[in-house]
Amino acid sequence: MNATQVLVLNSGSSSLKYQLLDMPAGRRLATGLVERIGEDGPGRLVHTPAGTNGDGDGDSGRRERELPLPDHAAALRAAGEELAADGLGLDSPELAAIGHRVVHGGRTFTEPTVVDERVLAEIERLVPLAPLHNPANLAGIRTALAINPDVPQVAVFDTAFHTTIPDHAACYAIDAEVAAEHRIRRYGFHGTSHAFVSRRTAELLGRRPEEVNVITLHLGNGASAAAVAGGRCVDTSMGLTPLQGLVMGTRSGDIDPAVVFHLSRVAGMSVAEIDELLNSRSGLRGLCGDNDMREVVRRMDAGDTRARLAFDVYIHRLRSYLGAYVAVLGRVDAVAFTAGVGENATRVRTAAVAGLDALGLAIDERLNTAAVRGPRLISPEYARVAVAVVPTDEELEIATQAFALVNA
Repeated sequence: MNATQVLVLNSGSSSLKYQLLDMPAGRRLATGLVERIGEDGPGRLVHTPAGTNGDGDGDSGRRERELPLPDHAAALRAAGEELAADGLGLDSPELAAIGHRVVHGGRTFTEPTVVDERVLAEIERLVPLAPLHNPANLAGIRTALAINPDVPQVAVFDTAFHTTIPDHAACYAIDAEVAAEHRIRRYGFHGTSHAFVSRRTAELLGRRPEEVNVITLHLGNGASAAAVAGGRCVDTSMGLTPLQGLVMGTRSGDIDPAVVFHLSRVAGMSVAEIDELLNSRSGLRGLCGDNDMREVVRRMDAGDTRARLAFDVYIHRLRSYLGAYVAVLGRVDAVAFTAGVGENATRVRTAAVAGLDALGLAIDERLNTAAVRGPRLISPEYARVAVAVVPTDEELEIATQAFALVNA
């Protein structure tokens, strides 16, 4: 019997998220989170076996414990112990592959890739482009290789889906030699989400991905937009780093580059201080002190003017990209909202589309506010462009790509 299980790992600097899926059906067998890795005090592990409905979303049998977690190796071994307790160990003959989320693949990696020493070296070389993410991703891969070197390790890159963006959309208008030497261009991120959601949106419309032009709006604490023409990304809002583009929970998104020079000259801020400001103390948090859209909306409804401004700035930037990508694509068949804010914040969806009837966009508020899960249309039947809510599933996308590669 061929192995059918794929373990998906998402390694952060101090956390490890994991899911075990049975493929090709995509049935979740277990999910887990290990956090506070390498920090003072004990770490924390939360493990959830699949519920009785088999989707892994319930809390049946949920287990939580605190334990020493000096490094990612200890974290993965602890996760392996929890999986083994459910009969799903890391040494199971049913394990077909371990799929790893890797944030930055540069222009080198355009598709999922089986990891070897050459691949590890290239991911390491790309660390300057993603210093907060690629080192943690590498730690997860190396740990998994050490624990089970016989199982194929597959790297799935956030940037891969965006490598189809044409040069005129990817190039920044700076000195070409400087840009080439330092690999400065638009790479884009959230690629696994945009790929998954654009494909599911086509399915929702009853059409093939290559027939459909979709604008995907991944709105979470990090947020990005993508213009997808016939299944291929042709533009996206994030750039060299995940800082560019939409207003996010704590990131500024688009900003005049001269603000950096101004803060250095006038405020005497260092590069590190400005980096921290734009990535951690900007966006919704910078504007009103909260980066949770639910709290922003609650405060706005209570008459808080700072929260109202934060919401309005967020929506203005979102609508600007929505209109721009209508122009980029020429013909738009659907706009899809996804991720935490996109899937749950009805007010954001309403405000983003309001008054855009001339572009063929409209929302049916009854459908928009209905307590429904799963992919769904929220536009009226007469709308020329479908508006959809499509829950993202990056883990399933990683598992799908990894399983297809090892079974090719």
